Amino acid sequence: MGSYIPSTPEEQKEMLSAAGFDSFDGLFSQIPESVRLSRLLDLPQGLSELEVRRKMTAIASENKVFPTVFRGAGAYRHYIPAAVTRITANETFLTAYTPYQAEISQGILQSIFEYQTMICELTGMEVSNASVYDGANAAAEAAAMCRDRGRTTVYVSAASHPDTIRTIRTYAFGADTQVCLVPEKDGATDASALKDLLEQDKTAACFFLQQPNYFGTIEDAAALGEIAHAAGAKFIMGCNPISLAVLKTPAECGADVAVGEGQPFGMPLGFGGPYLGFMACKKAMMRRLPGRIVGQTSDDAGNRAFVLTLQAREQHIRREKALSNICSNEALCALTASVYLSTMGPDGLRAAAEQCYSKAHYAAKKIGAVKGFELKNQTEFFHEFVTACPNVQKTLELLERHGILGGLPLPDGGLLWCVTECNFKEEIDRLAELLEEAEQE
Repeated sequence: MGSYIPSTPEEQKEMLSAAGFDSFDGLFSQIPESVRLSRLLDLPQGLSELEVRRKMTAIASENKVFPTVFRGAGAYRHYIPAAVTRITANETFLTAYTPYQAEISQGILQSIFEYQTMICELTGMEVSNASVYDGANAAAEAAAMCRDRGRTTVYVSAASHPDTIRTIRTYAFGADTQVCLVPEKDGATDASALKDLLEQDKTAACFFLQQPNYFGTIEDAAALGEIAHAAGAKFIMGCNPISLAVLKTPAECGADVAVGEGQPFGMPLGFGGPYLGFMACKKAMMRRLPGRIVGQTSDDAGNRAFVLTLQAREQHIRREKALSNICSNEALCALTASVYLSTMGPDGLRAAAEQCYSKAHYAAKKIGAVKGFELKNQTEFFHEFVTACPNVQKTLELLERHGILGGLPLPDGGLLWCVTECNFKEEIDRLAELLEEAEQE
């Protein structure tokens, strides 16, 4: 099948000679003998392409792929139009790298510019960056951009995704910043606790709220944002992007920064990635936005052109003034989001969101009617909700035997269920029947 080592032995000798060496031992002579490997790597013999494919197929067959999924918690199964995967598989996009040479990367810059425009339209904000690594990363970057002299404490709703909270804490540790959790009450952020905490703290930099929150509850974001602003703190909203088609935008809720996980925009579930963190903010905070921003201009002939407008990172400005050390953006994932949004259109996105909402409420009614599976929070929700569960392990094992991935177990013994447009009525009815069986066993 040939060798996958790009250079031949003759070419290697030629390169060594050009560098002034007659062997690889000479090339590595500056490395102390005590740390050099004096034997061959303990690797198995090489396989042909056919053998490798057969081996990988055998390994992949051990994965359990559920035909029916009722679990979300940050990564969701949505319908992806065939055009999205076809267009983004084009080698021009698939091999594209970060546009360091912007003047010859016009196509990639335009795709990022279009992505930024769509994020601004969705969130109602005035400026978007070219994306960051994932939603939790975006939340932590947003908290960092809100810090200022005298205001360094970050407040985070305890009803946020645990991974997001941990990521914010990790960023804060490195910046010697304090993170305070605002308690949740009955599945939603405790507004009175937030008010009391902020009134007592003049160092509050920002308040982060997830909408809908980790338990699926639709928060009173506008009211919580007013509390944050009254205390002189910035208001950050972490958004489910599909929900933005039917819920109030971050701008309408008074947010200063809007962030979120863009995975629902055309990216399949994939063991945690690669995903997409989107960030947008008010124009007044534009120069604090991390990463890069692509702008539109005209060249010397008057033609439409694109440029890297702002890059507030330590590679481009003085390190002490850098707000972030993030060095890249998720260009292919951002392009995927753009193609998805263009394919779905405003009506399609709204239809998907409405189906998520209506099917989730139907499922909540069916599941909640089963003895022992009562809804835990009597609050409004989008497409996730929490129920009690008499025996979590037995229930999930029963569902798995029938090809169903059930809700996510929570520390308090409840299950966090998720329903999207990909779930059909027959699947929901079957789920309820199996839960009845689990309760009777």
